[in-house]
Amino acid sequence: MYILGISCFYHDAAAVLLHDGMLVAAAQEERFTRVKHDPGFPSRAIAFCLKRGGIGPADLDYVVFYEKPFLKFERLLSTILGTFPRSRQVFLDAMAAWLGEKLWVRHLIQERVGVPRDRILFCDHHLSHAASTFFCSPFDEAALLTADGVGEWTTTAIGFGTAQWNGQGRNHIILDREQRFPHSLGLLYSAFTAFLGFEVNEGEYKVMGMAPFGKPCYVDQVSKLIHVERDGSFALDMSYFSFHHHRTQTFNQRFVDLFGPPRDPKARFATAHTSLFDDRDPLTPEEDARNQRYADIAASIQHVTEEVLVTIAKRLAEDTGLRKLCLAGGVALNSVANSRILRETPFEEIFVQPAAGDAGGALGAALYVYHVLLGRPRTFVMEHAYWGEEFDQAKVETTLQKKGVRFERIEDDGALIDRVVDAIVAGKVVGWFQGRAEWGPRALGNRSILADARREEMKDIVNLKIKFREAFRPFAPSVLAERAREFFALDGAEGHWPARYMLYVVPVRKPEAVPAITHVDGSARLQTVFRDQSPRYAQLIETFGQATGVPVVLNTSFNLKGEPIVNSPEEALHTFMRSGMDLLVLENALVVKRD
Repeated sequence: MYILGISCFYHDAAAVLLHDGMLVAAAQEERFTRVKHDPGFPSRAIAFCLKRGGIGPADLDYVVFYEKPFLKFERLLSTILGTFPRSRQVFLDAMAAWLGEKLWVRHLIQERVGVPRDRILFCDHHLSHAASTFFCSPFDEAALLTADGVGEWTTTAIGFGTAQWNGQGRNHIILDREQRFPHSLGLLYSAFTAFLGFEVNEGEYKVMGMAPFGKPCYVDQVSKLIHVERDGSFALDMSYFSFHHHRTQTFNQRFVDLFGPPRDPKARFATAHTSLFDDRDPLTPEEDARNQRYADIAASIQHVTEEVLVTIAKRLAEDTGLRKLCLAGGVALNSVANSRILRETPFEEIFVQPAAGDAGGALGAALYVYHVLLGRPRTFVMEHAYWGEEFDQAKVETTLQKKGVRFERIEDDGALIDRVVDAIVAGKVVGWFQGRAEWGPRALGNRSILADARREEMKDIVNLKIKFREAFRPFAPSVLAERAREFFALDGAEGHWPARYMLYVVPVRKPEAVPAITHVDGSARLQTVFRDQSPRYAQLIETFGQATGVPVVLNTSFNLKGEPIVNSPEEALHTFMRSGMDLLVLENALVVKRD
């Protein structure tokens, strides 16, 4: 049985393909269109999934959309009517978008995918989120927590799931408590994302990266915006927000009166604790004070978000009596909060699927149909994130030859890795392209930029000279799973699933050994690497460890600021040539940039 899952029309459009409950392919549309967070109908991602599965539209048993458009439209109309005439422009824009495509998803799928109407199904947005994590987890029973901006009406939901293995039992997902729009933890965080000068639905992780430069001294002010009950339920004071009636503005003048002027998106973020590297303009006291205020505000909203999630999780553990938790929704990508849930609640094991945001809804919708609606037993556990497109050596070499690029083919993996490790040890930065592209927003060793975690200057070199992005942004360490506890405060790291996908932030035990990946607060968002899932990448890290005594490399996504992660050899080569990277590895081809 083949089931195609689709998500689109908000952000991070995606498609996935299941075959008898097993994941065959999963990809975001942005990887093909090169439009970051592309929300459009994922025609190219669908085509990739079908090609990877070796099937055509006629072979699909079902196509499932990740939410219910008419319920979402109902919420939109209800909100517009409730805030009219302030929502006049929202109404005009919404009618143009929804009456054009968004409301007629069944017809759109029928037309663009080529399947009959009776094979097209719809799944509730937060059920899709819940299924995307629970049915990818190794758990037979778990508590469930989903949180994002908004689906149809729901913004946060909690409940539990039970799984049928080998024909025993039944599959259930029960979400029995929810928060509804406009009361949203995700939209609260996004309002601060905009206030701090970053793009909503794209810059939230920048707020998380900025927060450690500050102190949560604005918690009292943030608490005026959200009232939290002891059971974790909450309500926003909507007098501070405009996202429910304005097309582009998320906060209003009352918000500004409380927190001061918003940050200019074009201004540099520099404080006494950030590096200016080769910036010749000295930091002025006024700039330091201004940016420190923004860092403190970032720290405050991050702290409040963590507190709310911990409160919800504690009550969920108490109500269900369960000690395993599955998280999903865009808020579940907040890796600092995930770590606090692990440390401060009764939950002993946590699972977060790597594409926890809207892209993952495509996967969850397909899994929900297969396991719950059709009642099929589980056979799949997501042990890695490598579900995207791959390119063989012939394709790589054809690309290089067409571009007239000199390269060296090194057939032996050991010899190739030795060359790469020697370069990293010598202070070079390497573009590393191999195998299938990652599913989700993180590069996990198949579409990565690699550097020496021991060299403190690499933090600035890679941020400013390679990726052309903000100097305050932290980097992830990739570490062999069995040696993670030597460098990071995560005992039993092999058993912590979120660490596979860079979804925990933990203290660094030996910051002096790996300063390039140690954030200003002494933490790191680590990736644990397993030999059976990433043999070539693990071999590289092991070889680096043998050469240096530190089995940790700096890993960041293979892209430049404002662009999606590279997907094809052409894109990797183009990005390599426009950046300050020194070497490029495309499968077994080595390209060295000449001075």
